Amino acid sequence: MPRLSTAHYDRASFNPVHLLARSLRKNTHLPLPVRAANNRRASDLDQRSARWRTRYGPWAVVTGASSGIGREMALRLAEAGLNLVLVGRSQAVLDHMAADLTARLGIQAQVIAVDLALATAVATIETVTHDLDVGLLVAAAGFGTAGSFLDSTLDQELDMLNVNCRALFALSLYYGRQFAKRGRGGMVLMSSIVGFQGMPHAAHYAATKAYVQALAEALYVELGPLGVDVLASAPGPTNSGFAARAGMRMGMALEPVDVAQPTLDALGRRSTVLPGFLSKLLTYSVLFLPRLARVRIMGRVMRSMTTE
Repeated sequence: MPRLSTAHYDRASFNPVHLLARSLRKNTHLPLPVRAANNRRASDLDQRSARWRTRYGPWAVVTGASSGIGREMALRLAEAGLNLVLVGRSQAVLDHMAADLTARLGIQAQVIAVDLALATAVATIETVTHDLDVGLLVAAAGFGTAGSFLDSTLDQELDMLNVNCRALFALSLYYGRQFAKRGRGGMVLMSSIVGFQGMPHAAHYAATKAYVQALAEALYVELGPLGVDVLASAPGPTNSGFAARAGMRMGMALEPVDVAQPTLDALGRRSTVLPGFLSKLLTYSVLFLPRLARVRIMGRVMRSMTTE
């Protein structure tokens, strides 16, 4: 799919379905099987966009939208024609992103620059979106810490708890009620493969993701009969700025685009997705070991990744 840039294009030229259709018109000499496959891909893209707009439109709230996975999620939803409420800490980055998406894709976009670690942040989001017909919450904001538990800084750990759990819970409760009233909607809650067991040297971060995973699994069952789709996305290591903030170094890692598209495709189809090959490899390679053995293995892995 086309990536975000500072250049401006008209909506038709950027739309992946239109790009593929234009390519077909210019390459009528392609073999029939190739042309048929291209037609199927164009049809799949169109159906996916229509499903997202019908099931989760017209507005989506995306937290953590200024970078990483949240940014990629917002781009994919904008390409599908959903209007966006972009939530993050950087006013300038979000303003530029909103202006660019509006100009290129013809969607509407609003910006909410807040720090979700603050107690007032969720109330601000609720107020700004009160009169919007929001059908989708993508809770992608989050950060982690790594290192010795005893060396943790209390204020930083509480900020992480507020962002990863408290704000996510409050937003899920608020929009879950809205979606249940309208009889349709969706929530994507960002978990992690570290949430499937404890992780020494990132103990509190793994605990916050275990909370998200358990919450999403329960809401998938509880809210499903009310028309609300809930998904836990549990990626592996991802190049999203997370490692630098957590004081970690990573070798193999996913790119945000590897996480965003499979996650959105899985919404409404399952309770949990492991986006990307690396996420599946790291999860399934220890899946059948005793839980304590998994904890020890993941602890060794995390210790090797910390820069302290």
